[in-house]
Amino acid sequence: MTKIDMKKEVRCFYSGRKGRFDIVSLPEMNFLKIDGMGDPNRSKSFSRAVAALFALSYNTKFHSKLELKRDYAVMPLEALWCAEDHSVFVRQERSEWQWTAMIRQPDWIDEALFDEFRDLTIGKINRKRDAATDESALRKVRLERWCEGLCIQTLHQGSFASEGPVIRDMHDRAIPEAGARARGKHHEVYLSDLRRTSSDRLRTLLRQPIESTQFGIVPEGKDDQVDVGEELA
Repeated sequence: MTKIDMKKEVRCFYSGRKGRFDIVSLPEMNFLKIDGMGDPNRSKSFSRAVAALFALSYNTKFHSKLELKRDYAVMPLEALWCAEDHSVFVRQERSEWQWTAMIRQPDWIDEALFDEFRDLTIGKINRKRDAATDESALRKVRLERWCEGLCIQTLHQGSFASEGPVIRDMHDRAIPEAGARARGKHHEVYLSDLRRTSSDRLRTLLRQPIESTQFGIVPEGKDDQVDVGEELA
């Protein structure tokens, strides 16, 4: 049985370089998602939501391998962030943050399989006394097909609290230089194991959906990757 690693299918979707802004075009993909609001470092709802996503993701992988004979690597945690005032991200005013935590799933996982595997996960969680999540959080998770489209991204290495200047540079310089404007929600892909990596060594892909303000300035291919520092044409 071949084990699929979706991170390696189109590498630029899950890689980047510190100090460089790249433009990518992301197609429709399958995600487990759950919504919430507040400081992720202090909110119990955020930790329960993340635990629910991983519980569902690992149980889905297990049953996919067992029942469908299709194995794959569980994908990293991702999150969408938004607020009424975008500047709260630069100022790190986390109580105002609205979030959607999510983990990508293979395309063959549909609603029927998701419902079946979630019920099995809930049964397993309910039998545990010290589970990190609960049935309520698991019931809030949804399976969603989602196309993010054109985005600009960069790799940040360091603590989450040190992201502000990079996000500011992205919006104030990199996006205008690319002949584009921001749209949609700020997106982060957490490439490091948060349980085992010190804050100064965390690797986070910072991504912002964009739309072109100049005809033909942004690539259209699924695996395109363009350095904003180059001339875009």
